[in-house]
Amino acid sequence: MANAAEDFSQFGISKEEKDKLVGELIRYMLFKTHQNSGCPIKREELTQLVTKNYHQRNLPTFVINEAKEKLSFVFGYEMRELQRAHPSSKAQTRSSQQSVADSKSYILISQLPPNVYEKYVVDVNTAHLSGFTFVIISIVYLAGGKIPEENLWSQMRRMGLGETEASHPVLGNVKQALELLVQQRYLQKDKVNGPEGNTVYYELAERALDGPMNDRVKEYISQ
Repeated sequence: MANAAEDFSQFGISKEEKDKLVGELIRYMLFKTHQNSGCPIKREELTQLVTKNYHQRNLPTFVINEAKEKLSFVFGYEMRELQRAHPSSKAQTRSSQQSVADSKSYILISQLPPNVYEKYVVDVNTAHLSGFTFVIISIVYLAGGKIPEENLWSQMRRMGLGETEASHPVLGNVKQALELLVQQRYLQKDKVNGPEGNTVYYELAERALDGPMNDRVKEYISQ
């Protein structure tokens, strides 16, 4: 950041205080990403790390931006911002008063070249989860970005993945594996009221709709 010293001086804090805040935020991103299996971290959580002791306006944004730079240059991670996607069935009814900031979250993406990442970083014991993720996202993508729950399970049963299976040799509890994709924001679930009762839909969420991921899914499908 070209004028970092000049920028943070407006907040009335020392360089040591600023560096400590940036360090805390970086540690939080790394720890929570590992602890929660890569689930997006809400901007609100990161903001609270700063505002618990400091109340200067715009300081959280400044600290988050500095953390982004250090995560990139020191750790080799892109701290990608995601805008939370809302279920299409609720797009017209959701209050316009909702803060945009409240719907933002962040994920960490390795900046290593794919061949290097696969050779030195990917854990062969968890690589099956990436395959499962791509297959499920592809099914929903081919269904037009949204699919009824029963239709999705029908496709999964054709692959030998039943909703009652709790000890799959690779995925373990299949239902929980699918739910993890919701928590990681690859998918979102929505219950829709219809003439024949409630229907649960799975829809692509912001992480699956993010540019690089969306491009990889299209390439995977074409292959």
